[in-house]
Amino acid sequence: MRLVIAGASGFLGTHLTEHLRVGGHEVTHLVRRTPQSGTESQWDPYAGTIDAAVIDRADVVVNLAGVNVAGNPHSAKRARTVLESRTSTTGLLARTIAAAERPPAFLAGNGISWYGDHGTQELTEESDSRGDAFLTEVARAWQAAAAPAVEAGARVCILRTAPVLDRGSSPLKDLKRLFSLGLGARLGSGSQFFPIISLRDWVGATSYLAESRDVSGEFNLCCPQTPTNAEFTAALADAVHRPAFLMAPSPVLKVAAGRMAPELLGSVNARPAALERAGYDFQDVDVREVLAAALA
Repeated sequence: MRLVIAGASGFLGTHLTEHLRVGGHEVTHLVRRTPQSGTESQWDPYAGTIDAAVIDRADVVVNLAGVNVAGNPHSAKRARTVLESRTSTTGLLARTIAAAERPPAFLAGNGISWYGDHGTQELTEESDSRGDAFLTEVARAWQAAAAPAVEAGARVCILRTAPVLDRGSSPLKDLKRLFSLGLGARLGSGSQFFPIISLRDWVGATSYLAESRDVSGEFNLCCPQTPTNAEFTAALADAVHRPAFLMAPSPVLKVAAGRMAPELLGSVNARPAALERAGYDFQDVDVREVLAAALA
């Protein structure tokens, strides 16, 4: 199978590429610099330039591009960059796929924040999107940018990704350091649901969707049993053998985290219903299994 990946130099893209190539697939990376090998192709999503022939030859196009959401949560410029880096890349790829003689499948990255705060309500891919939280609005625009590919009849999978946990990357890398120092803390009441997924399940699920020619639509990439923040805090403290008695008050978090506060205090009790219907078998189903895999 021939795949094209945007955002391949990032944490997820690097691991997905390795997994696919080990499986015998041909992977081409879209890069913004001068290509250094035959497995790279130059593009500029902001200028709207891309080699359409590379997309035409692909069986699957995967978009993982986008500026990291970590940064100054109070910066309007940073917020615009986060949004534009996702919609511009998705939009250009979707239009190029739509114009192809034989449109390849499109795995369009997105976020579990699409749902917004739903309290304790169990959320599947059929649930609605609520509220005006920053990353919720980003996710809506991000998904809308994929519309040209959908309208052209391409097989499109929207990857509503929860935080991917691995010891070598944020957020777990930073959290592990804090918890190891005994500075782990529950966020607010801790009753809010916090969807997560292990790196190996994210890679496995994404590869499964790439290879499954008869599935499309929205997919929650999260473990089947979503923990509350309090459950996550207790499990991580236990995993690093440290107590976690502290609590970060909600009013303080709202001020400090700015537009990112809803990601810390909002509740998204998501379930990967569509993935399970499609036949994907999770390796890590709950918070303790996710953390065990991530910290191994």
